[in-house]
Amino acid sequence: MRDQRRRRPIADTTDPAETADTSSGGLDPGLDNVLFDVWLVSRATHALLDETLRGTGLDSDEFAVYSVLASTEHMTPTELARWMSAPPTTVSSYVKRFEQRGHVTKTPNPDDGRSYRLSLTPAGRRAHHIAGALFLPVLADVVDRIGDGAPDTHRRLRDLHRSIDAIARTRPLP
Repeated sequence: MRDQRRRRPIADTTDPAETADTSSGGLDPGLDNVLFDVWLVSRATHALLDETLRGTGLDSDEFAVYSVLASTEHMTPTELARWMSAPPTTVSSYVKRFEQRGHVTKTPNPDDGRSYRLSLTPAGRRAHHIAGALFLPVLADVVDRIGDGAPDTHRRLRDLHRSIDAIARTRPLP
């Protein structure tokens, strides 16, 4: 028998928590929780920024990494991995891609001969600037729509990030 449920269109903004089946005997955490909400916001943010940045040569993740690199003179891959909450292999693949574009340089780390420091090149800074010019109006629109609660929302998101990082650092590996 075919599934008789109607599929919601992608553009539907109905809150899934309002229509979730909660009859699983308590084993299903459901959709009405902070981590699922964060996931939804993350997906929506990626989609919005990927579309906004289309044609710049950077996607939303790359723009974020360029932004953190642009905010400092240099950063080690370990520092970048910590900032990204990503494994070293992920950082390595980003670095290779950015190097191929001529957007980052690697210089020896004077504090650790086994490591290196990453810096955006002038071409990398230009790419970031071009993408940033498209990003800023979207950021302004989001802040405007949140209204007076924007600073509190930002503070709470930073608190949530710190909490999730602390949990991730203290959980035993499976």
